[in-house]
Amino acid sequence: MQLVHKFLPHEHFFKGKENCNGANLQKIWLFIGAITIHNFPEGLAVGVNFGNHNITEGIPVALGIGLQNIPEGLVVALSLVAERYSTNYALWISLLTGLVEPIGGLIGAGLVSIANFILPWAMAFAAGAMLFVISDEIIPESHRKGLEKEGTIGVMIGFVVMMFLDITLG
Repeated sequence: MQLVHKFLPHEHFFKGKENCNGANLQKIWLFIGAITIHNFPEGLAVGVNFGNHNITEGIPVALGIGLQNIPEGLVVALSLVAERYSTNYALWISLLTGLVEPIGGLIGAGLVSIANFILPWAMAFAAGAMLFVISDEIIPESHRKGLEKEGTIGVMIGFVVMMFLDITLG
């Protein structure tokens, strides 16, 4: 969490809503920061696949990442709405967290176009960065307050969906 905390605004930012728990707001913004940071390597993964001019490999990756971004964006927006932020503001922040992906995609496509030999390294970096953020930030947070079973079921369902997409599209 310390990695993500470096990129977030200072303490006074979390006290902006009246009658809200400042510690809870800080956790929500920390989570939003983690989602934003983890979206960058997802974009890299998509960009690297399409930058290699291999559409048949790029589509399943883009589709899989796009599908898992739907609940991510929803969680970001709902967490802000739950803390009395306006719906428009929550949707705007949710959109901004996702806009990091096209930036990563452009960088990934550009890097692969320039130097195709780094494709395995770029994919390994993107996958490793996503796994790091998920295992270091997301999974531990989902296992708090008695939500272990729901978090584990969510990971299992996500894995099954990705394997289905890989087999049917790849």
